[in-house]
Amino acid sequence: MESQKELFENLKQNCTLQEVQSYIKKVLELRGLSNQTVKDKLLLLTEEIGELTKAVRKNLLGASVDFSRLDNYDGVESEIADVLIVLISVANILDVDIFKCLKEKERININRTWQINKD
Repeated sequence: MESQKELFENLKQNCTLQEVQSYIKKVLELRGLSNQTVKDKLLLLTEEIGELTKAVRKNLLGASVDFSRLDNYDGVESEIADVLIVLISVANILDVDIFKCLKEKERININRTWQINKD
């Protein structure tokens, strides 16, 4: 089996979503994290979304933030990556092809009418 470094080096800028999903599956297997349950991953996903929210808030004007703890949070980009990794791992556990379900959902969405509620 490839090492994490080899897998990472094969992850190219123009990878397909399926290739990214496969990469995450292989990397988590190598890290010994492939036996986690959907429940475990969903709890982790919720935590990662909270960390993303905190990273966004620390840069918002007018947001109340504990400035003594600002260094405890990664940047927005890092937190987005964490959310994506965990979300992909949930899809992998459930054997969901993310690209396929995205296409199916967008087929529905393109026929919807979208507007912003101004009230």
